[in-house]
Amino acid sequence: MPARGCIFKCLQSLLLLLCVAIHLSAQKKQLRVAAASDLQTVMPEIAAAFQADSGHHAELIFGSSGSLFAQIQNGAPFDLFFSADSEFPAKLVQSGRAEPRSAVTYAVGTLVLWLPPGANCDPQAEQWRCLLKPEISRVAIANPAQAPYGRAAVQALQFARLYEQVRPKLVYGENISQTAQFAQSGNAQAGLLSLSQVHSPSLQGGRRWEIPRDAYPAIEQVAVVLTSAREKSAAQEFVQFVTRGRGRGLLEKSGFHLPDDAQPSTRHK
Repeated sequence: MPARGCIFKCLQSLLLLLCVAIHLSAQKKQLRVAAASDLQTVMPEIAAAFQADSGHHAELIFGSSGSLFAQIQNGAPFDLFFSADSEFPAKLVQSGRAEPRSAVTYAVGTLVLWLPPGANCDPQAEQWRCLLKPEISRVAIANPAQAPYGRAAVQALQFARLYEQVRPKLVYGENISQTAQFAQSGNAQAGLLSLSQVHSPSLQGGRRWEIPRDAYPAIEQVAVVLTSAREKSAAQEFVQFVTRGRGRGLLEKSGFHLPDDAQPSTRHK
């Protein structure tokens, strides 16, 4: 009898542990987050911190904002979209694919001119003149049709009245991450990149110049919860973590400017 009683108690304990494990597993949510390529240097750290705090796991899918927008329009099973602009999220709200009240500006991007460490031109001193030097035969920018930083690069060059002169040198990355690879690998001798990317180890040794903000429209980066999201409460929790929690500090540390407060974007009302 004592042996049977011990076995019975062990089985009870195992059953209790199993129930607790199932309960905890049910509480943990799985999110699929579509994120613009300029977030590749920081979003994995944000997702890890979010999981440590909440227990929810965020799977990250990176790409150009335009490419991710097209995937969402075609029914890709994402819960959240962190765009590098405000236009693509606005279109998703208008088409009914994103929750209208969920749109929020989480960061403001900065465009930089980046040259490798051995470049003969100092962009801080010579600024746009670097791009006119004969040894700069290729200048990498993101595809303006797909990537907000590519649009900003074209607008900045037009503002400086250099676009027609520099246009023959332009090579286009599918997104801002591929654009940075072109510049870092030597396939281009200069790149118009995001400040967040310049914080990555592979680019930190280069020379950079932050392009004045009046040279291009503000790169207002907006996040939305998608109407197809299966875990809306966890998705909202993730947005709050990014805009008001620890994610906010991580964004700033990675080279993003932050809005004064993460209020719903007025462009989406």
